[in-house]
Amino acid sequence: MTIRALRDSETAVHAADRRALAAAFRLACKFDLHEAIDNHFSLSVDDERFLINPYGIHWSQLQARHLLLVDGDGRVLDGAGEVEATALHIHAAIHRRHPDARCVLHTHMPYATAIACTEGGRLLPVSQTAALFHGRIAYDDHYGGLGDNAAEGDRLAAAMADKPVLFMANHGIITTGADPAQAFNALYYVERAARLQVLAASTGRPLQLLPPEIVTKTAAAWAGMAEHSRRHFAALIAVLDAESPDYAEL
Repeated sequence: MTIRALRDSETAVHAADRRALAAAFRLACKFDLHEAIDNHFSLSVDDERFLINPYGIHWSQLQARHLLLVDGDGRVLDGAGEVEATALHIHAAIHRRHPDARCVLHTHMPYATAIACTEGGRLLPVSQTAALFHGRIAYDDHYGGLGDNAAEGDRLAAAMADKPVLFMANHGIITTGADPAQAFNALYYVERAARLQVLAASTGRPLQLLPPEIVTKTAAAWAGMAEHSRRHFAALIAVLDAESPDYAEL
């Protein structure tokens, strides 16, 4: 393959990455998984660089062309705009420490964050959806302030350990995946599970926990969720393509 062909191939891959990540932003806005302009998603393109949203663009208007390509030090290599400090330090640290977490999504979505704002807050096995996350969530029980510095970013990355999801006390949620489809699928379903738990608790009746053996059995089904993630994300993108195709503009 010629050098030009390699460059053309890389450009095509980056275009697909940009469109997929832009779709995740629009979908997060559609499902109320965002907060103002304060949350951030990223997608690594190699060991040194990742795509991330510029500070100040509302997710309902974000397009693939808006995404910044940056390095781990926050230098903007492609695109116009700035990387907000917490976005840089949280995402750079996670990409560095967890290279398999190619896509990193951080939000303050309401129901999961509500659980993270309770003392010892945990996603409990009260539903089939929650059971799917058994053994897949790390909990940071000590809010360390805004993640606007390298030390806090490193602390959060360490708190994730080997888990793809992090509940951040008094703060929010992080989900990760090998691609935007996997990371968004986790974001969507962890919020659904959290909403069921909060609604069930609001009845004032005791929560009915699933037996441990059923939780383990249900969680094992996650092995097939990569294909489900792909199909789910593709179905949601089809909705975006019909309703607001401008998300994909490069």
